[in-house]
Amino acid sequence: MARIAVVDDDQKLLELLTGYLAENNHNPLPYSDPKEFLKQEAGSFDLLILDIRMPGMDGFDVLRELRKTSALPVIMLTARGDVYDRIVGLELGADDYLPKPFEPRELLARIEAVLRRTTPGKQTFERLDYETFTLVPESMKLTVQGDDIPLTSAEFELLHYLCTNPFRVLTRDNIMESTKNIAWESFDRSVDVLISRLRKKLNDDSTNPHIIKTVWGEGYMFVAKRKDER
Repeated sequence: MARIAVVDDDQKLLELLTGYLAENNHNPLPYSDPKEFLKQEAGSFDLLILDIRMPGMDGFDVLRELRKTSALPVIMLTARGDVYDRIVGLELGADDYLPKPFEPRELLARIEAVLRRTTPGKQTFERLDYETFTLVPESMKLTVQGDDIPLTSAEFELLHYLCTNPFRVLTRDNIMESTKNIAWESFDRSVDVLISRLRKKLNDDSTNPHIIKTVWGEGYMFVAKRKDER
């Protein structure tokens, strides 16, 4: 049973979602005021469902505040067809998004997908040590030059895929096909946005990258050297 915060100023939708999640063996906690949610300890939740369009403090503001201290998985509820909302959400660190109106069953499926890839202890892959960073799949932990850097579930899944496919040109189609838990399908720029987020966290200069290179007209190549390489 996952503890899921639901932040939405639409009281009717809030009641519908919390009721549906409770019926499906989750523990939903509703917040109609996003400021009240931000007063809570993010670590006490397993996931956040966050509406974007709210008066006073919108979902983008909430996500900015949250990402200062927490990598809590976030599914954003966006306006249907609004690509801008989805791009900004991904740039700020959302793990997934779902356009309104939606079927509750689809939301439940996305929740389960995010929880599967963010549950500690389910990863059995080896620790990956590079010259400038370390990735520990078991705990989804990234360390860059001695500093622990929080990763969202989408960031972790993409980075792990890149690490395990080094020195190969990976097209956007390759990436989307091989990281099925990430919601790529709605717009072409989603891969580029997530790559940009990873570069920032890895301190990888996009003008002279030493970790993720852009192969113009094709895709990306992971070129970081392992610590034991000469």
